[in-house]
Amino acid sequence: MRTESGHDLRHHGDAEVRDDGGSLVDLAVNVRAHTPPEWLREHIAASLGGLAAYPDGRAARAAVASRHGLPVERVLLTAGAAEAFVLLARALKVRRPVVVHPQFTEPEAALRDAGHTVGRVLLREEDGFRLDPAAVPEDADLVVIGNPTNPTSVLHPADTITALARPGRVLVVDEAFMDAVPGEHEALAGRTDVPGLVVLRSLTKTWGLAGLRIGYVLAAAETVEDLERAQPLWPVSTPALAAAEACVGPQAVAEAAHAAHRIAADRAHLLAGLARFAPAGLRVAGPAQGPFVLIRLERASEVRRRLRDLGYAVRRGDTFPGLDEEWLRLAVRDRATSDGFLRALERALRH
Repeated sequence: MRTESGHDLRHHGDAEVRDDGGSLVDLAVNVRAHTPPEWLREHIAASLGGLAAYPDGRAARAAVASRHGLPVERVLLTAGAAEAFVLLARALKVRRPVVVHPQFTEPEAALRDAGHTVGRVLLREEDGFRLDPAAVPEDADLVVIGNPTNPTSVLHPADTITALARPGRVLVVDEAFMDAVPGEHEALAGRTDVPGLVVLRSLTKTWGLAGLRIGYVLAAAETVEDLERAQPLWPVSTPALAAAEACVGPQAVAEAAHAAHRIAADRAHLLAGLARFAPAGLRVAGPAQGPFVLIRLERASEVRRRLRDLGYAVRRGDTFPGLDEEWLRLAVRDRATSDGFLRALERALRH
């Protein structure tokens, strides 16, 4: 979907590694490497014996509710966070939806597909891509923002986001990458004191389940009911439900917390390496606090093509409203992978 501004809202990182990109080292997709872990694969495989029965999401829903200290009526399981955006666009009766960009483009695409005219608030590089609540139109009755934001890797303070809440406004916060933030210290998941709050979570990023499609919505019970009515019957498969129940259990939450600290250390290593290219004009948006970083450099599209020739896939940035072709997004990987990428980047910039 290409908008009047020329941005392809349906371009995502997986396009960089499909077809002829399958052999590339993947820094384009924000799914944690070396996942799902063996214990999770075995747990999902054990659920296959129940495929003859229709999916029963009650246990997984209860597990998600327990993870966030909420009643089950405030939880809706979805086929990934992407389905939740479609449900919000179709089920909620809103007149002036606004999306805060740059961010994941699927919310705007879903709203447009549902017939909405979508307003945009564009955060600026010179402001560090940080949110000013006053920039959001007062009459917006649905506001969508990511935290930490894809692709900028900015983590907005919870108080800044809750300042957007208003009576009669739905405030959608995409926390798909929040469990990659040590301590999840700006999370709104589990909050019940913010009017109109809808929090989306994905289990596909941290646990490597993009092919399984599992996420969830946390919202007021009446909002969950509205969204659930827009879902088809049995929208989440039995293996996905098994994964959801496992991934929100105490042991898995502890494992994710450990991974978040490791990601932070690996990100610091990548950022230190990128700093060497500052004399060449490379700038990093930030401070980055997600499992990816956003960089700006001249001739980025050309550098991206050279990196492909050198065996590395990175995410183009010009499909995000608010960015242009000078931006690239890099997934955080282990130190050895980042070191190989930095050597390739040095070669790509020499041309």
